[in-house]
Amino acid sequence: MKLARWIFFIAGIYGVAALIPMYFQEATVALTQPPAITHAEYYYGFIGVALAWQVLFFQLSRDPLRFRPMMIPATLEKLAFGVAALVLYAQHRLPPLMLLAGCVDLFFAALFVLAYARTRVVTLVL
Repeated sequence: MKLARWIFFIAGIYGVAALIPMYFQEATVALTQPPAITHAEYYYGFIGVALAWQVLFFQLSRDPLRFRPMMIPATLEKLAFGVAALVLYAQHRLPPLMLLAGCVDLFFAALFVLAYARTRVVTLVL
């Protein structure tokens, strides 16, 4: 249980640290990774939705057993970007730095599965 708490807490901290600066980097992204962002609503919408998931990770860190069912969609959230990053990189459509970010999400997905396995409730039938 303690391991699950740490996994989700660290995932939440990492996510917030990675996402908050993105609110101020739209122009930088346009310069360093052309073409420019043409649909800012997708860019900022992604950041907002991803930050909402960090709130879930913090909730999971507080009471992993109670919120255990939410570990499944949390894992899917991490797989969504991680798998997409692998596919896009294989198609030469993603820079190596973004592949690294995708691999971090895949690593967290594996940790989330570990947390899920470790927090199962064992009932004794007598």
